[in-house]
Amino acid sequence: MVIHTHEESAHPEDDQAVYVISVAAELSGMHPQTLRQYDRMGLVSPGRASGRGRRYSLLDIASLRNIQRLVGDGINLAGIKRIMELESAVANMALEVAKLRTEVDALLAANPPKVLMKRDQPTVVVYKPE
Repeated sequence: MVIHTHEESAHPEDDQAVYVISVAAELSGMHPQTLRQYDRMGLVSPGRASGRGRRYSLLDIASLRNIQRLVGDGINLAGIKRIMELESAVANMALEVAKLRTEVDALLAANPPKVLMKRDQPTVVVYKPE
């Protein structure tokens, strides 16, 4: 059994879905109906409580603020959805590249490249006909 102190529960993890829609709306500066619309469109997918109520995480709220910023920049919701998909793909690729770099470094450490013996510089003889 895990016992949480008051201090631990006062600081939820960024991806822990704890905020009801009214609190998330206030934190993001949006109307709750806007949050429902974004959920239906798949822009933000909050967690669900046992009663099917939406629960938003800090990451969800950050996404909502990002959406709000992009709307303010004049980008439509379809464009925002595509931007978010591409940002997610780039983040996933960056993680994959980091994993591959770690693997390559481990392989190089286990199998150092072979070094060829360096030969002395050959003496250049200039031919002079006599």
